[in-house]
This record gives sequence, C-alpha cells and structure tokens, in this order.
Amino acid sequence: MAAPLFAKDIRVEFPTKKVFDAVTVSVDAGDRIGIVGKNGDGKSTLLKVLAGLCTPDGGEVVRRSDVTVGFLGQHDELDDTATVGSAIVGDAPDFQWASDKRVRGILQALVADLSWDTRIATLSGGQRRRVDLARLLIGDWDVLILDEPTNHLDMKAIAWLAAHLKSRWPKGSGSLLAVTHDRWFLDEVALQMWEVHDGTVEPFEGGFSAYVLQRVERDRLAQAAEQKRQNQMRKELAWLSRGARARATKPKFHLATAQALIADVPPLRDTLELKQASMTRLGKQVVELCHVSAGYDGALVLKDLDWIIGPGERIGILGENGAGKTTLLNLIEGRLQPSAGQVKIGKSVHMAILSQRLEELEAVRHDRVREVLGRHKTRLTIDGKSITTARLLERLGFSKDHLQARIEELSGGQKRRLQLLLTLADEPNVLILDEPGNDMDTDMLAVMEDLLDSWPGTLLLVSHDRYLTERVTDDQYALVDGTLRHMPGGVDEYLAQPEKGGQSLFLGSPPEKKGLSPFLGQSLGGGEAYQARKQLASTERKMETLEGQISATEAGLHDADPSDYVALGQIQAELQDLRNQMEALEETWLDLTEKLG
Repeated sequence: MAAPLFAKDIRVEFPTKKVFDAVTVSVDAGDRIGIVGKNGDGKSTLLKVLAGLCTPDGGEVVRRSDVTVGFLGQHDELDDTATVGSAIVGDAPDFQWASDKRVRGILQALVADLSWDTRIATLSGGQRRRVDLARLLIGDWDVLILDEPTNHLDMKAIAWLAAHLKSRWPKGSGSLLAVTHDRWFLDEVALQMWEVHDGTVEPFEGGFSAYVLQRVERDRLAQAAEQKRQNQMRKELAWLSRGARARATKPKFHLATAQALIADVPPLRDTLELKQASMTRLGKQVVELCHVSAGYDGALVLKDLDWIIGPGERIGILGENGAGKTTLLNLIEGRLQPSAGQVKIGKSVHMAILSQRLEELEAVRHDRVREVLGRHKTRLTIDGKSITTARLLERLGFSKDHLQARIEELSGGQKRRLQLLLTLADEPNVLILDEPGNDMDTDMLAVMEDLLDSWPGTLLLVSHDRYLTERVTDDQYALVDGTLRHMPGGVDEYLAQPEKGGQSLFLGSPPEKKGLSPFLGQSLGGGEAYQARKQLASTERKMETLEGQISATEAGLHDADPSDYVALGQIQAELQDLRNQMEALEETWLDLTEKLG
C-alpha cells in the first residue's frame, strides 16, 4: 500500500532565503517522527507543506485519498467569542461525544478544570493550548502533525500527551510528526528523527538519544563538523548514557560504539568542587524562608513555607501552572513581601534573574548588541578558562553581523541567549532561571546547559522542560497545594504524587466543573489504578529482559554456520518464539496504558 504522505523534490523559497531544495520525504503507517533543527531552518514550513497548508514552489505532495490529517500549529486559531465546549466539539450533541470513552478520557485529562461555558478570550495561554489539543485529539486522524505541541503546557500535561500519543494507534498504524524542542518528549514518542538543516532533511533511526549518538558518529567519521560542536554533542551523549533513561528499544547501533565515543568524556560537573567554590563566594547563608505565606488579593498561594537554600545547590522547582512558582521566585528575589513569616537573604548574595518575559532587555531595546556588550566585562571564566564575551556570543549562535543589530530586531531565541550571556557576565553567585529554554532549539539548549555545568553558584530553575530540569539540577522540589515538598525521586516522584482525588498527578482527575463533569469520571478507581501501574511496571521489566534475549539470539543467528541448516532452523524458531512473546507483552502494555491514560 502507498505511503499515507509522500513529498517529492520539494522546493520552498522565501524572498531572502531558499528553505528547501529538492527535498524528498515519506511518511509511512506506523511512523513516529520527531523533527529537530535550528530555529529558522524550516521545520514549521516542512510541516505546513506536508499538511497541505503551504504550497511549495516546486515538487509535489501526494496524499492517499483515504488519509485524514490533523494539524496543530504553534498558535491556535480558536474563536475568542466561542465557549470552551463549542471550540472543542462544535455543534455536536452531547450524546455523540459523551458516549465515547476515548473522547471522555482526552477531555478528562486536558480540560476537566475548565467550565464548558467559559469564553476562549478569558483563557490563559496554557488553557488555550489544552483546549486546542483537546479539539484536535478527539478527532480520528490517520496522520497527526504537531508543531511545538508542548508550548505552554506544564510537566503533567506533557507527560499525559506523551503517553496518549504512544498508545493512540495500534502498532503499525497511524502516523505522527512532531516538531518540538522538548527532548524528553521526543525520546518518549519518536521512533525516528528528522534533522532539518541547510535546505535538507536528514533521517535518523531511533529517538532523541539515538539521534545524538548517530549525529556524533556522523561528524566523527566525516571529520568535517566543527570540533567544538562535536565536543558539545559528545558531552550531552555522555549525560544521556550515564543518567537519562535509555530508549533501548529504538536505537539500532552497537553499545560498544557508544562506549568508545564517550570513554574519554569526563562527568558533566564536579558537584563537590562547585559547592566548595560556591561556599567561598557565598558563605554559609544564601536564602532562608521562615514560616512564609504569600498571595494576592487576600488569597494565599503559598502557606507557611520553611526552606533553606544552601551554597552551590542546583534546584529545580516543579509545579503545575498556577501552583505558585513565580510567586516563590518573587519572594526570593525580593519583588514580593510575604504576608506572614520572613525571607532572609545572605549578606554576600549577588542575585541575577533570567525571567520568562525578558524584562531586563526592555531598557536597552533601542541599543545595538555591541553597545550593550561594551557595558559589561570583556572576559569571563567558563569551565576554568578565560573567554571573551565576543567568543561566548559566537558560541551562543551569534555571527559578527549580529553585533550591529538593535536588541528589538533580535528574535525571541536570540534575545534569550543574549540575556543569558549578560546575566553570566554580571558574575552573580545566585542564579534564578524562569523558563530559560523558551524559544531555543535543541542545539542552543545543549550549549546553555554546557555553560551552566561549570557555573559555581546556587542555581534555581523553573521549567516545564523535563530534560532541561533533570540535566542541570541535582535536586527537585515541588509546589503542591501551596506547600513545598522535596522530591528525592525527582520528576518521576513528582508525577506520582497523589492529588486530592487520590490519583497521581500523571493520572490525576482535575476538579470537576459545571457542564463537563457529568460526562467524565474516573476510568479506574484508586486501587485498580495502583494494580494496573504495578502490572505495567512488571510488563516493562519483562519487555526489557526479552529485548536482551532477542538481541543475543539475533547475534547467535548471525554467527551460526550457514551450512548447518538444523542449527539455523532451531535458532530461527527460538527467535520467532521470543518475538511472539514480545508482541503479546506489547499488546498487554498498550491495554494497560490505555486504561491508565
């Protein structure tokens, strides 16, 4: 059967740039494709061409007549005057959508905290995103094309979306294409990667972890990539191999190759050394919250917090949208006074903030980049080496031409990278980062993480990017119901925390609202969900064991004597039996994830 989507010799040109030249790609049934590349290289344009929303200047896009395509853009096209209910289900009568278990599950996960009659114009960015996702996901699509689907979503919603997409279609059916800078999300959902660069689309097998390894290996063999870029990717690979959960079912390369590539790569950071350096600069007291409560208009957001932040600590602050993360940061920065309790700041603390909205650049928006850089130190110490701000600016993706540009002319990602440089140039010993990954592509996120690895000071990070949080912080705390809780188990422990209704944040049921609640409800009770999660964990362990057995048997088949037909037949029969067992486990896994998610 022909591929659902096929693009041949695609050419796209803008007045000042050729985006694609003779690009040919195919989207087959069962494909789960993650798309990465530098900002401006054409990722969104590629999606629009494949979705039929943009006509290429050359070539053709062929779509099978029976294929349906659903598209999610970076910015929604919801009618501000419409209600939540009409934006999602249109004029469909209640019985049509409320009788569908799959639809109820999607609405429960994404919009059960919203009133069905609320006007779209009154929603926040995150709420609008969830409404737009619900509108799309309740449809029955053969191909889903998603452009930055995690934008404005908190960590809980991102985890749910990844689980939904993994179990949305039966194995071998449905197709997914997703452009996102969220590397954890890519590793969860992608079975293949496309890298968009220099007017081409280069395919890689496996998720983001596999893509990193293959890209390093490609550059090493070609010996053409710049050395600093290769070292950056090698370092990120080392972290992926040593700390992040591997996507063992996807990469098709030998483990020995990966180990050889990272054999001489040191650990990302010496935590003890950085803490010792931080104590020298900071002293023993950094920030202490004593019985602190705070809120707005008489409503408490944070309640009776006690928290001591020590020198050299690298802390990720977790929480849903509206949990009080920004309020907590405002207290620590001194922008907000507590309604009760006290915030103590150490005398030697020199604090710097990289905010979400980049207010710090507003005062200099009419100045040129070189003028702004000239007001700061010309040399910085990064990873124990002295480097000029101009070289660091180049490392952050700027060219010499950008020195003459005015701040207001820069893109969102360029402004964020410039502000990061200026923040580090101010040599703070306490650094607060509020969603620093916004508007950055995966390459620039890796560069930022590399800079932060050797920064000696106290680091506080608020981000919904799970990969970034786990990559640059050593401890995580979560804001839940106005209180602060340490999460020794990291993000996984946070997502498993029970809500008021008794279920975990990952599987939680938001508060019911008028209009939607009669049609929703728990798919599993607390005890049933617990047993299902236990069975799911057991199934995943069995799958991992079988994967090893299958790999060993395949290796045995490869090494067997080709003239010994009896032995070959036995090995092939054993291999087929193992594959049948794996298929049965995969079916069980899909059933369990559908029940839980």
